[in-house]
Amino acid sequence: MRIGDIMNTDVKTAMPDSSIHEVAITMCFNRISGMPVVDVNDVVVGVISEKDILRAMYPGVNEYMEQGCLNFETLEESYTDVLNYHVAELMSDKVFSMTPDLPVLKAASIMCLNSIRRTPVSDKGRLVGIVTLGDVHKAVFQQSLARRSANLEKLTFSRPLASGGPH
Repeated sequence: MRIGDIMNTDVKTAMPDSSIHEVAITMCFNRISGMPVVDVNDVVVGVISEKDILRAMYPGVNEYMEQGCLNFETLEESYTDVLNYHVAELMSDKVFSMTPDLPVLKAASIMCLNSIRRTPVSDKGRLVGIVTLGDVHKAVFQQSLARRSANLEKLTFSRPLASGGPH
């Protein structure tokens, strides 16, 4: 099984100059936790996630050292400020991209080793889909169920009929 067999091709994307407000709306209404960031040619240049957005609310080490302890209610109020940022300011530009022909379990191992939950799928540099760790798990599980079902079917139909019983 290959990534191209299981990837989602209806991908929500952001551009580096998109506002975090736009991205937050897209994430919330589409129930996604991250999205690829692409340039005008659909080349993946980064990834933006809920974690990136929420992390921007926390003060840096210097601020924390000056303030002592954190006031979490004040931090929640700073979310409005974060919404004014642009994607380029918060996105991760270290992107692990997969190709559609990559074996599913190889992709899973790369994702697990690098603590990645979603990765863009690109072909010749252009975005063609996205795959999540959940997509991989679901595909492997369904394949396992199909094999198990086929094996049970073989066992059921390959037994010889018992003789001497009621007909």
